[in-house]
Amino acid sequence: MVKQRAELTFKNNLKHGRHGWVRLTPAYSVSLVSELIAQNNAYVNVLDPFSGTGTTGLTCAQYGINATLLDINPFLIWLAQVKTANYTTVDRNLAKKISNVVVDTSRLLSKSAKTWTPPIHNIHRWWSPDRLSVLASIYQQIMISCERKSTRNLLLIAFCRLLIDWSNAAFNHQSMSFRDELTSMFDESEMMFSAFTEEVEMVTRAAAEHISGNVDVILCDSRELAVDNECMFDCVITSPPYANRMSYIRELRPYMYWLGYLVETRDAGELDWQAIGGTWGIATSRLKDWESSNTFESSYLQNVVSSIARSSETLANYVHKYADDMYSHFLRIKKRLTAGAELHYIVGNSKFYDTLVPVEKMYAEMMRAAGFTDIDIYPIRKRNSKKELFEYIVFARNS
Repeated sequence: MVKQRAELTFKNNLKHGRHGWVRLTPAYSVSLVSELIAQNNAYVNVLDPFSGTGTTGLTCAQYGINATLLDINPFLIWLAQVKTANYTTVDRNLAKKISNVVVDTSRLLSKSAKTWTPPIHNIHRWWSPDRLSVLASIYQQIMISCERKSTRNLLLIAFCRLLIDWSNAAFNHQSMSFRDELTSMFDESEMMFSAFTEEVEMVTRAAAEHISGNVDVILCDSRELAVDNECMFDCVITSPPYANRMSYIRELRPYMYWLGYLVETRDAGELDWQAIGGTWGIATSRLKDWESSNTFESSYLQNVVSSIARSSETLANYVHKYADDMYSHFLRIKKRLTAGAELHYIVGNSKFYDTLVPVEKMYAEMMRAAGFTDIDIYPIRKRNSKKELFEYIVFARNS
């Protein structure tokens, strides 16, 4: 029987130093990447074309293996770069020193001056006015007080942790939801200032670890793989977006707005449209007019699309476009792999209406059509949602 195995999810990362700096619910586990590396300790250059929070790259680098990480989201590129960087004693000590200055100055400003807040729609659903005022003061002082980029990055990680911990966001479902807003009967500012100082302490402690492997983090569309370096890869360890209409942008919005990676509401929809599997905002409306331009043929895909179309043409197009995009990726990535390179794709199946979408079998078909060999599928865990939903590793080898 395949169990849920929470240790293979993002929950396991929360207790592993840098891996737990900023959470993303769909992120997969450092333990899973470690298991895959242990199966073949001869990997030299590992590629993760859907790098997310950088779990693959950081794990590889901790084992002294070089890694290249690709993602289409600029905030995730920043996050992976920060997580995989090395920090000096000066960086860490300065971060703690400046955090005290930030707190002392913010005490004076949080209630006496109006500071910038990000243009998040219905922002008070995220934070009460008092909490928002404290966050805005801390953010402003970080940007004013710290010119050293590496140190500022550590402070911003601590800030990202603070803004989620003190938000009304809840993560007890597959994706993010909101708690009912609570009105505090007392001043929470000192608690928030103390929490920020504790976050800086935690972040700087994890930042003391030396990262021995080299990690390149590149903003890139995995369907194009337009990467300047000429490195060839002997392994791929990755977890692409699932075909389940869960938008990563939705969960990342607070970080992206505060740090300036999103400016207008439309920006989130545009980025989600560019991403594989994205459905936020305008991405959904554009699916209505989308038409396939790929040559990949699959009995699984044809049957699934026809079945879903009886209930929703838009969702049928969504699944079809997801398959087209992934096939384009498999065709492109083959050119960057050495002979015998191993591929490990962690992916979950999906269900729309009464139609099960066997994504793992569709991946196997795509890999075979793209010229990969030794393809195998094995389940790794039961997901804690519908009873038919599992996560799999789809393995292949480059011929």
